[in-house]
Amino acid sequence: MDKVKVGIMGGTFDPIHNGHLILAEHSRVVFGLEKVFFIPTGKPPHKEEDISSMNHRYNMTLLAINTNPYFYLSSIEIQREGTTYTIDTIKSLQSKYRNTEFYFIIGSDSFYNIHKWKNYKELLSLCKFIVAKRPDMDDGRLEDRVKEFNKKYKDSIYILEAPLIDISSTRTRDRIKDGLSIKYLVPEAVEFYIKKNKLYD
Repeated sequence: MDKVKVGIMGGTFDPIHNGHLILAEHSRVVFGLEKVFFIPTGKPPHKEEDISSMNHRYNMTLLAINTNPYFYLSSIEIQREGTTYTIDTIKSLQSKYRNTEFYFIIGSDSFYNIHKWKNYKELLSLCKFIVAKRPDMDDGRLEDRVKEFNKKYKDSIYILEAPLIDISSTRTRDRIKDGLSIKYLVPEAVEFYIKKNKLYD
């Protein structure tokens, strides 16, 4: 029996933006993923700055994805106490979804730092990774690094030629602080939620 292919989009989603959604949908189509789980982080290990409350980030993610029948929201990391690590999330998901092959979707900037992730070698043996090229990255450098890792970890990493959507949560927050429009950077429902709750002012 063939395994079900499921994508994972993890992140603080503070706020979730259209770049996240485009990347998830493009990954789903290119790799034939049956669904994509969006997993807002609880207390992430690599984020030192203040982040919005778990409830706000969860609600914004739900609003962003609820029009796509292939997108699902998971509270697995938000419900976990203490620092949340990807390796623990993958193991939990694998114990719950037995006949499933997980594809973790990340940007190339995150991939360059994957050696800093907890138990990253074990993680690369447990799931596949889809690495999306970013506009400001060197293609040759990325391809060389992926080849190097695939030799060590049994071809577990794939490069995604994704649409180059240069949107970031940081720049979105900065625009709000500066009183600038974020229309078309985030879904309309998320924009209204941010205004209603006066986030990032």
